[in-house]
Amino acid sequence: MIDENLLESLSSSDKESFARGLKELITQTYEVEKEFIELKALFEEVLDILPTAVWVLEEGGEIFYQNSLASEIPQLLDYFHLQGGTRQEIEIESRVYLFQSNQKLNKTIISATDITSEKRRERLASMGQISAHLAHEIRNPIGSVALLASTLSNRVDIKNKALVLEIKKSIWRVERIIKATLLFSKGVHIQKSTNDPKNIENELRGVLDYYTYSKNIHFLFDFEYKKLEADFDLLCIVLQNFLFNAIDAIEDGDSDNGVIEFYYFNDSNNAIFRIFDSGKPIENPQILFEPFKTTKLKGNGLGLALSLQIIEAHNGSIKILQEEKKGFEISLPLYS
Repeated sequence: MIDENLLESLSSSDKESFARGLKELITQTYEVEKEFIELKALFEEVLDILPTAVWVLEEGGEIFYQNSLASEIPQLLDYFHLQGGTRQEIEIESRVYLFQSNQKLNKTIISATDITSEKRRERLASMGQISAHLAHEIRNPIGSVALLASTLSNRVDIKNKALVLEIKKSIWRVERIIKATLLFSKGVHIQKSTNDPKNIENELRGVLDYYTYSKNIHFLFDFEYKKLEADFDLLCIVLQNFLFNAIDAIEDGDSDNGVIEFYYFNDSNNAIFRIFDSGKPIENPQILFEPFKTTKLKGNGLGLALSLQIIEAHNGSIKILQEEKKGFEISLPLYS
């Protein structure tokens, strides 16, 4: 409070000078306040675009501030309070978050960053190394067993031929898993050539003799014989994977009979394969192409992951079809 007697004692020029100084001080105060508000808004905008949830808590635990991401997933804060600690990784609903906390000016600052992708890459790298090592270790003894099975098939009685055939089918399946594992761990390198769809169809029909299934399945192949550019061996691996998945879906279904439809045709820009089956519905589309994840009793979860890798190496795409019939569409560009 300014003393009125002091003001009265000032001369007119002093009063004018004092008024100018006071006005300048008030103006500067408004400018500082304006800058503070602008800086605060800028700071909050920066926090809002961060891919990290941020909370600032009062001493009693009340929320003083939270950015947009934190307000969208408030349950994260509850998990952090339950776990405790200043830095930790917490898995919540198949997502992994890195939590960090710090104390500043009697307030607690907490951040939560989604590191699911990083953890997935680490896990896949580790699993890929282990799988590749096991595949190498298994390959040699499986080769020996395959050789012995071929020798045995020429020596056994006719009544035992069926048993040897089942052994050879099992060996073939293991060899496919080994090949898929090594391909996935080393990476896919395509070598395109011009392919006759008739050869692809013959390859698919031929592998049916090696794949074991117990139900009555009707196979329909409807291929237009228009040539396409692709890596023949890798494309056949992809199409076999989808064919075997369709068989497994029928095997896991309730009916004793099933139908698998396989189509090939071209549109103006793409070579398109479609496969439909009447088997068990897709349980979890989100993990279909996740390596080492599967809901099937058969397989190791690499088939569709490797298939996607191969098709993307061709600059193609795979999509699920679940409207009229359950199936998949595999699309490859006609022109590189």
